[in-house]
Amino acid sequence: MLERLHEIIDQRLLSALFQPIIDMHSGDIIGYEGLIRGPSNSPLHSPLKLFKVARLHNLSVEVEHLCRHVVMEQFAKAGLPGCLFLNVSPGALVQRAARLGETLRYLHELGINPRRVIIELTENEPTYDYEVLRTAAMHYREMGFQIAIDDLGEGFSSLRLWSELRPEYVKIDMHFIQGITQDPMKLQFVRSIQQIAQQTGCIVIAEGIETQAELLTIRDLGISCGQGYHIGRPSANPALALAPELTKTLRREKVTTDAGAAGRNNATVLKLLRVVAPISPEMHNDEVYDMFVNDPQLQTIPVVNNGMPVGLINRYAMVERFARLYGRELYGRKSCTFFMDPQPLLSDQHASLQELSHMLVEAESHHLANGFIITNDGRYLGMGTGHDLLREITRMQIDAARHANPLTQLPGNVPINEHIDYLLQSGVRFCICYCDLDHFKPFNDVYGYRKGDDVIQMTGRLLSRHVDGSQDFLGHIGGDDFLIMFQSEDWEQRCLAILDDFAASTLDLYNEEDRATGGYFSEDRRGNKVFHPLVSLSIGAVKIEPLQYTSPHQIASVATRAKKLAKKKAGNTLFIEQRKTATIIEASAEAAGITIDETPAPLPLRQPLTSV
Repeated sequence: MLERLHEIIDQRLLSALFQPIIDMHSGDIIGYEGLIRGPSNSPLHSPLKLFKVARLHNLSVEVEHLCRHVVMEQFAKAGLPGCLFLNVSPGALVQRAARLGETLRYLHELGINPRRVIIELTENEPTYDYEVLRTAAMHYREMGFQIAIDDLGEGFSSLRLWSELRPEYVKIDMHFIQGITQDPMKLQFVRSIQQIAQQTGCIVIAEGIETQAELLTIRDLGISCGQGYHIGRPSANPALALAPELTKTLRREKVTTDAGAAGRNNATVLKLLRVVAPISPEMHNDEVYDMFVNDPQLQTIPVVNNGMPVGLINRYAMVERFARLYGRELYGRKSCTFFMDPQPLLSDQHASLQELSHMLVEAESHHLANGFIITNDGRYLGMGTGHDLLREITRMQIDAARHANPLTQLPGNVPINEHIDYLLQSGVRFCICYCDLDHFKPFNDVYGYRKGDDVIQMTGRLLSRHVDGSQDFLGHIGGDDFLIMFQSEDWEQRCLAILDDFAASTLDLYNEEDRATGGYFSEDRRGNKVFHPLVSLSIGAVKIEPLQYTSPHQIASVATRAKKLAKKKAGNTLFIEQRKTATIIEASAEAAGITIDETPAPLPLRQPLTSV
């Protein structure tokens, strides 16, 4: 093996493959991870075997150095767009200055701007000297590189590395991505990583996406970027754009995991995030001009100083000035701030798309063409374009008109079924609650249909106040029927609060006499006077376990049964299926004047297992 290894090093018998990394919202390829392979007819073809033998004979530094050169050479030769994710071990990162400067010099020889290179730390051994590692990472950043941590969740100390280095990117290990639609624990892990990343301004990349279900789940969790065989296999000549069918799949609307009271209209600016590498104010205009020339798709470049955005450089403004007589000679060596717009439009990642739209309307017209900078607590996160915003706003308006209930503007039957189907595919636990008004028809007859519409709209607003927009979904089936899909752990308490709120809110609907008597008389079809109680709300709740049901129709069936059982009790009622005890709930309900009941669950509706 040592003999073969020396032969590989001496004759540079390595080849590079490149796997695309995409923006999960737009489908655009943001860059490629460079992967290495030994000779195809050699037992050292596998990189795992190659580096194992290299470590055994203390040749890791030489092999890694050669790998780096081969990847950079073939990346430049292939003319690939976007960024290059270059694998580097922590040990190699902290080498002496001779090695540190060599990568930068070689990039300049190849014509690759270091700002296009992301150093991806691959952890194949424990890392203990974090102080030295932080210093080395800072040195690389000063040269223009960005930092990524590979295989988050898999290595010896990847979470500690994240905390110490504050990388621009983290890549979630494929173990947590593959099978995420059937494993609630993996889903929760990825969701937690995404929440941490949002708070720290870090971009998450999900590795190992191998199925369409995994692709959609990752997208719906809000993960920025993805990589895996379903997107594109490693290749010496990788595609320059995502396959059209995958782009169509990514852009196809589907109710998201974070859908809330208003369904799909709760999107934030983060949904428009595009990964654009920033530049520092010290960069010369010549370098910026070359960036525009080398990337025809690049329209604006953000200027960032110590993580804080200070301006934007527009492609056409710079090219137009350079095209003038002696333009490049006059301005080429000046700071890029000379052509910078020092007052770009800034928007926090948590702002709603409606808020951003109002900002653009009130701002000067050039901001629509320049785009806007997306920030996290004031620090640079990425870019957004006016085109993407207009497309998303238009889609939301069309989608809302097509699928919303016209009376409450809540999602109707189509998005309700889509969301149930998505939850089933994701394999998460949730509780479905069927909410129905009791004695509503007599109220409609006595007080009129306009007052009846007021009751339905009031109920929709009331339910919206008691759901968590980040994880619960509220839909309006039609008439006086509503469905809530709770992922909130405290869904029982939320249901009790709904009933309590409903009891207090509906008193103003009646005249004093009807309130005093607790109901009203009306004639039935035969002309007889019949007494009807005040309108109340019944909620039938069913807890849904992973793999328990297989279709929205089965879910609808058990939810309808629970609702019917709830309506058998007088007054505002919460009926819960599949509960063994309800002592705490009953005590709370008694204080609120609410009826609560429970019953053994029906047999699960399962599909028979088949052999595979």
